[in-house]
Amino acid sequence: MVRDQKTSPQRLGGLVVGNYCHDVLIRDGVVVGETLGGAVAFISAVLDGISIPYNLVSKVGPDFAYTTCRSPIVIPTSRTTLFHAHFDSDIDGNGNGNGNGNGDRVLKRVTVCDPIRASDLDTESKFGFGMAVGVGGEIKPETLERMVDICDLVLVDIQALIREFDEDGTVKLVGLKESGFFHLLPRLGFLKASEEEAVYMDVEEVRKMCCVVVTHGKEGCNVYWKDGELEIKPFEANQVDPTGAGDSFLGGFVAGLVQGLPVPDAALVGNLFGSLTVAQIGLPKFDSRLLQRVKDEVQRRKMQFTSSHERQDDELRFVKPAGHEQFHASLDSAKLIPTCISQECQWDLPSSPPRAVEKAILPQYAGQPKLVLNSIYEEKLHAVEDKP
Repeated sequence: MVRDQKTSPQRLGGLVVGNYCHDVLIRDGVVVGETLGGAVAFISAVLDGISIPYNLVSKVGPDFAYTTCRSPIVIPTSRTTLFHAHFDSDIDGNGNGNGNGNGDRVLKRVTVCDPIRASDLDTESKFGFGMAVGVGGEIKPETLERMVDICDLVLVDIQALIREFDEDGTVKLVGLKESGFFHLLPRLGFLKASEEEAVYMDVEEVRKMCCVVVTHGKEGCNVYWKDGELEIKPFEANQVDPTGAGDSFLGGFVAGLVQGLPVPDAALVGNLFGSLTVAQIGLPKFDSRLLQRVKDEVQRRKMQFTSSHERQDDELRFVKPAGHEQFHASLDSAKLIPTCISQECQWDLPSSPPRAVEKAILPQYAGQPKLVLNSIYEEKLHAVEDKP
């Protein structure tokens, strides 16, 4: 057994915890994008698309620019968390910076909304799963501890635990042991990290306490648990914008678990949604026909798995079941369904705030040329590194 806590949610409904944000992308001093941000925005898009029921706890200020989100808690005395992502592109003229294709990014938290406290969570209810997906330091150890008390299974994005901020708001990452959350790891189900974030923990140590999932972008992901590890294949994608790929992965991963898939198959669903997200600019819009096809394939896969495995203990759920490669192929074929791929469709994002709101957020940039683009969560941060 991996641990006493179950590895699949047993109750209907989930709890997603993290603040919505305003994201602003600035390249060479010019604002090129303003849009809805925060991991909860991307995760909600996936869970809503797959029809997974959940409650969301998020805080914003009265300046929050988006009306299509699930109702967040509005803090009258605070402002919505705002991130500026600064890029330099003065080397090759193509936005690559330093000529290396990556571009240095300095991510700064300009304003911060109130943290989400343990008392903000509904303690009268019990949830099948919980997701702690903070981006601006809004989740505290006591909040995560309350989540593990009221949720059967808790999944955490490591950025919610290891992000800290300098006086000027610059993001830095600290070692997981120094984060204040380390003692809670044995009570978690899954801890997700990008390959850049994974260096801030000892994977060999953490995998003995909870399952670790490390995403590798176009290379797929690896799953580590106490007694083994798996490499999960990716899906090809025409990458346009890597914004929120890891968040969409986590949403797809938990959706697969909720539907009763074993961990390797659930990770395939996560990889699929990550690939769909990077093929669009900003917050993704998923074609309804594609979503229905995915739901059908997941349901078919669930029936195959449950009919061939009468006993579903923890260890069995980590083994790649027969038909895993065929499931990958069936999900891949779902991507062949025609979707909105025109340039006009890609740039016409409903998450773009009204011009008046844009100016209220950043009056100093009024009149500057803009494109609708998110700041990028999955790109490598140029940050102060306090590695463990």
